[in-house]
Amino acid sequence: MSDQQYNTLAKELSQWNQEHVLTFWKELAEDERNGLVDSISSSMDCATLDEAFKRAMATDTSAKEDLNEWLRPLAKDMLLSVDDTTDAELEDFRQLGLEQIRLGKVGVILLAGGQGTRLGSTAPKGTYNVGLPSGKSLFQLQAERIRRLQQLAGAGARIRWYIMTSEHTHSETLEYFRLNRYFGLPAEQVRMFRQRSVPCVDFEGRIIMDQKWKLATAPDGNGGIYRALKDEGILDELQKAGVRYLHAHSVDNILIKVADPVFIGYCIRKEADCGVKVIEKIKPDEAIGVLCEVKGKYQVVEYSELSNESANRRNPDGKLTFNAGNICNHFFTTEFLRRIAETVLPLHVAKKKIPYIETGDAGTKGQSIKPSKPNGIKMEKFIFDVFPLAERFVALEGRREEEFSALKNADSVGFDCPSSVRNDIYRLHRKWLLSAGALEITPSDNSSDCEISPLLSYAGEALEKIATSKSFHCPVHLMADDEEQQNK
Repeated sequence: MSDQQYNTLAKELSQWNQEHVLTFWKELAEDERNGLVDSISSSMDCATLDEAFKRAMATDTSAKEDLNEWLRPLAKDMLLSVDDTTDAELEDFRQLGLEQIRLGKVGVILLAGGQGTRLGSTAPKGTYNVGLPSGKSLFQLQAERIRRLQQLAGAGARIRWYIMTSEHTHSETLEYFRLNRYFGLPAEQVRMFRQRSVPCVDFEGRIIMDQKWKLATAPDGNGGIYRALKDEGILDELQKAGVRYLHAHSVDNILIKVADPVFIGYCIRKEADCGVKVIEKIKPDEAIGVLCEVKGKYQVVEYSELSNESANRRNPDGKLTFNAGNICNHFFTTEFLRRIAETVLPLHVAKKKIPYIETGDAGTKGQSIKPSKPNGIKMEKFIFDVFPLAERFVALEGRREEEFSALKNADSVGFDCPSSVRNDIYRLHRKWLLSAGALEITPSDNSSDCEISPLLSYAGEALEKIATSKSFHCPVHLMADDEEQQNK
């Protein structure tokens, strides 16, 4: 960098009270200087950062309106429960979804920007092996569900898979897929793209330094999907490829029905431009948001925003009134995504303990500090903040035991952890075998393991030949024929 370029950069930073970013410039090696400049240029410009900080803090510090008096449960004509639907209706949705998959009109967007930090890993969460008999990671399970679904849809079916990573997971995720040969999918069918990162700032809006040559940054939340799809050219690719419908979901739900044809078909039948799959919230204090109607618009209300009265309110049948639990499972039309791509979404503030390099205090200048209390904020967008923009919004309530088991914590926490999601898989797969005609599934002294490969069955179908009138003794691990050949 020339002296003139440095002076221009320093002047720009000084105008916005961010000159501390260059505190260690003179002691940096050339490659470190280049890295710092790249870190600055790849982040949002100072004016945009300042505006975002002020907007986020204004939202965070303003007196929030109490939504509870405006809450209304979802209207019956826009929420359908799988439990209240006939087999014929579900099959109609399923066949419509499979038809659109066969025609190449369905794609999947996987939200995979997070690391397994709470699991004790810095690797992308999708690479995590929860300890199933197969040793398959979250990524592999989801890839194989796509492969099986394409088989069910018929010859020529192809589901394009778009994986949103972050600066912290992109390279490692790409290498992981390459090493594993994309888990049997053609490489050109899998497209990875990065969500944006935003500088972490202190409570005065000053950028926090992660290293002397690097800003502290964080992904801009799962709501960053909309801008990233546009900026990375995905929206144009979707239109060119003729993909009309997208299923978007988070990576950490081990039971996710990827591109669920029933969900896809239902949303298409209802002519929805935006849809969501929910599960019944059973406990008032369960830490998941709920989908509600607020002032005539549908939105997710976080569990922390519900009053005790609202959270505990029940219908005459005993069910919670506000029970449509949000599980980050969404349907979008491509046209809807194009329409809202540049919408300015609310910024949510997450106060965090962010390690930093001291740039001010003379006594500790240059030292790496790990704060004991929150010292800064990360600014995030939420994927569900576009719901009020939908012209035709619908919801489908699935069965928790078939649809949702989140991996978030280490086993020491005791829930939403590797052991709990494994057991949820085992319970579901035992149910599949019994439904397919198995006589019994008996545990051994030290195992109740029961795993069925996604390549053998997507959602319990086609197991009759294997299961009818047979008894199984755990551990059980059933695979597709080609898998068994490969594992010999």
